[in-house]
Amino acid sequence: MNNDRATVRAKVKDLLIKGLRLEIRPEEINETMPIFGEDGLGLDSIDALELVLLVEDEFGVSIPDEEAGSQAFASVDVLSEYILAEQGKS
Repeated sequence: MNNDRATVRAKVKDLLIKGLRLEIRPEEINETMPIFGEDGLGLDSIDALELVLLVEDEFGVSIPDEEAGSQAFASVDVLSEYILAEQGKS
């Protein structure tokens, strides 16, 4: 699966909105804002588990543990870079 950064960012935003049933538009998500916590999208630990499964299924990448997940889910930009890096390994 060969994706460029803009395509992955758009897919990540779409995945967040549709997969987690957020009531916002993609353009309302700043790529650098935190995905979790009050300063970001306000997602919680249940959303994190669901997001791991969605990302692994959609992009065919593995998020092996909580530490990798907390780093990868820092923002849409960071998650997009993580996905691209993991896809590049295969």
